[in-house]
Amino acid sequence: MIKLHHLNNSRSQRLLWALEEIGLPYEIIRYERDPKTMFAPDSLKKVHPLGKAPVLVDGEITLAESGAIIEYLLQTHGNQFLPEQSGKAYQNYLYWMHYAEGSLMPYLLLKLVFEKVKTSPMPFFVRPIAKAIADKATSTFIGPNLDNHLKFINQHLSQNEWFAGDQLTGADFQMSFPLEACVARGIANQQHPHIVNYVKRFQSRPAYQQALEKGGKYDYA
Repeated sequence: MIKLHHLNNSRSQRLLWALEEIGLPYEIIRYERDPKTMFAPDSLKKVHPLGKAPVLVDGEITLAESGAIIEYLLQTHGNQFLPEQSGKAYQNYLYWMHYAEGSLMPYLLLKLVFEKVKTSPMPFFVRPIAKAIADKATSTFIGPNLDNHLKFINQHLSQNEWFAGDQLTGADFQMSFPLEACVARGIANQQHPHIVNYVKRFQSRPAYQQALEKGGKYDYA
């Protein structure tokens, strides 16, 4: 049976959704973040050297990285979510599969890092300098780039029900995590109605709700 090493409030939630949509039996091995550092526990390093989730084990195969896991699941178990390798749907699928982590997530992570810089413990005389640097980086670099990406995504979703077109695919599993994080944090808002509606739509799917029940508390849903 497939085993998914699942960390709370992490990218592994989208793998639970994928497994439920495909209809595969699987076992969840749960891990909880350290409440102070928010890092994954060291026990995950016994599964994969980087100690990150998700990690999927299928027999002799052990895979990390959400995109690689989704590709593997679709190619071996769930090709109904993999478009034929011809035409626009496959091109869209391929693009958004890589876009999620390659283009969108870096700006979200930078935003999170600089927000933490402003609130982290430090000598009082350093705090104004740190805050000024963080605010400057956010206003001149992170914010404008993130706004540009969200407008781009919103425009695409104004013309497509799903990221590859009119068919739910692995690209939707992959894009779900950064977009629901954007919506939950108010980064995507009324200025991006198609993103907000898209997140509501996939979160209302029965398979997604089943994944939530099995995965436990998840702050972005």
